[in-house]
Amino acid sequence: MNVIIIAVVSVTSIGAICALILNVASKFLYVKIDDRITELTDIMPGANCGACGYPGCSGYAEALVSGAKPNLCTPGGVKVLENISAILGIETGSIEKKIAVVYCRGDNRKRQKKMEYMGGLKSCEAAKPLFGGEGACTFGCIGYGDCKEACPSNAICMEDGLAKIIPSLCTGCGLCVKACPNHLILIENAARAAFISCRNIEKGAVTRKKCTTGCIACNKCVRECPSTAIVVENNLARIDYEKCSDCGHCAEVCVTKCIFLNNRRA
Repeated sequence: MNVIIIAVVSVTSIGAICALILNVASKFLYVKIDDRITELTDIMPGANCGACGYPGCSGYAEALVSGAKPNLCTPGGVKVLENISAILGIETGSIEKKIAVVYCRGDNRKRQKKMEYMGGLKSCEAAKPLFGGEGACTFGCIGYGDCKEACPSNAICMEDGLAKIIPSLCTGCGLCVKACPNHLILIENAARAAFISCRNIEKGAVTRKKCTTGCIACNKCVRECPSTAIVVENNLARIDYEKCSDCGHCAEVCVTKCIFLNNRRA
């Protein structure tokens, strides 16, 4: 009996000592959490998309308290920016409207097929290892809507096997960018006038056989651009937005109409 009592007393004493040590340690090692972090996290959209460059909304909230720019939450827009400014007591400033852009215009009417995809899973990610999907152009949209499924704003629709963005619904969160296995979607400034919607870097003659709306590197846009803002590199035209005057003339003269004119600029 004495042995049992001694064991119980010993265990109880050890537990009490450990509890005391932990209590003292918690007071000495306590790190005060800035209440503003909680407030900032609460007013975030909760998409945890990473468009701001930080790991989720809570990560951005912590960064804001440490001096991060307050206008990085694209999905939250002006409302979140105003709330951030109110909590931190800083000037509101402005935020750029950003939207997702699909760098491909090759729908089922414009692109050639090289095969019929008979896989059980209609997914771009699943189809890509199988010769890049049905389309002859392996640089283009595979067309099964992984980006559409990833979009929390229902801002993407599929038309004739091509992903299309609905600018009025797009928040620029970037989740579609991560979902596209061909890396065809980028988050761009919504105020830009034109985008060269092609990523095929094959020679023009090869591209033309696979898709009637692909860039054939004909250089007409280069010659016609009044701001000398377009160059052709690796068989693909590219716009230098530092020089671009947003005139949209390149879209008007493009032979294959692969330059998308953004008529819904913010």
